[in-house]
Amino acid sequence: MSLINTQIKPFKATAYHNGKFVEVSDATLKGKWSVVVFYPADFTFVCPTELEDLANNYAEFQKLGVEIYGVSTDTHFAHKAWHDTSEAIKKVQYPLVGDPTATLARNFDVLIEEEGLALRGTFVINPEGQIKVLEIHDNGIGRDASELLRKVKAAQYVASHPGEVCPAKWQEGAKTLKPSLDLVGKI
Repeated sequence: MSLINTQIKPFKATAYHNGKFVEVSDATLKGKWSVVVFYPADFTFVCPTELEDLANNYAEFQKLGVEIYGVSTDTHFAHKAWHDTSEAIKKVQYPLVGDPTATLARNFDVLIEEEGLALRGTFVINPEGQIKVLEIHDNGIGRDASELLRKVKAAQYVASHPGEVCPAKWQEGAKTLKPSLDLVGKI
């Protein structure tokens, strides 16, 4: 069963964020748009490139009222150590959530049980706590923050414009579609 349009499950976790350890929960995500980005592990290879890409685009997400949460099955202590030692991760200003019990990875159905690691899962969550976008990659395939930003904008547009949908490659300001009987067979 797909997680699309389902409510996020209750959780509590500790994150490393701006030099502090902070609690993050399902309640933290509600009331605003959120992006939860799972990655396999700290001190790896593709992961810092993705997290740095998100960091480089973080201001754009913030302009949209979106908070990003990076999550791995490492502890929040490991996140701090990685932040302190990696030039790429030093750029990260969004919370890095520790999930050593794999509760979040299980809740979002991205846990690789036999490895204790998460797949590269990306989830866009609306202010009501519903999953609106999900994408799960093999761990060898990195993600692109600019494409994620486009998807967030599309999800926000559709949420604020009932009856309209965003076609392939839609960009902010571009024409949308209004599904109707008159549109059938004309695309």
